[in-house]
Amino acid sequence: QVQLVESGGGLVQPGGSLRLSCAASGGFTLRAYSIGWFRQAPGKEREGVSCISMSSDDTTAYADSVKGRFTIPRDNAKNTVYLQMNSLKPEDTAVYYCAARKSAFRYSRPSSCTGDYDYWGQGTQVTVSS
Repeated sequence: QVQLVESGGGLVQPGGSLRLSCAASGGFTLRAYSIGWFRQAPGKEREGVSCISMSSDDTTAYADSVKGRFTIPRDNAKNTVYLQMNSLKPEDTAVYYCAARKSAFRYSRPSSCTGDYDYWGQGTQVTVSS
């Protein structure tokens, strides 16, 4: 059974860093999918944070609110996609989810992360507070 599992969330002070991991199991190779990171804060709609394409050039895209602070590297050997979050702000507090879909994108713009995804993880809580 295909599963995506997020980990790495926790409590961090403003200005700090966290690295979230999205790992796959069930014979599921993340390299063959475009991966998106999303977040949902209490009382707010889910929003796309970042995504990385399944294309060979690993095109990435970021929401304007995280550009320059977050990156989305892949580790194919570990079958894992990360969300490296630096310079965290209280408004980054949310449950973070990773998702996978079998379609590539070409443009590094926030809208590239929208659309339907085939698989979702269960989420990991990130709290940024002093």
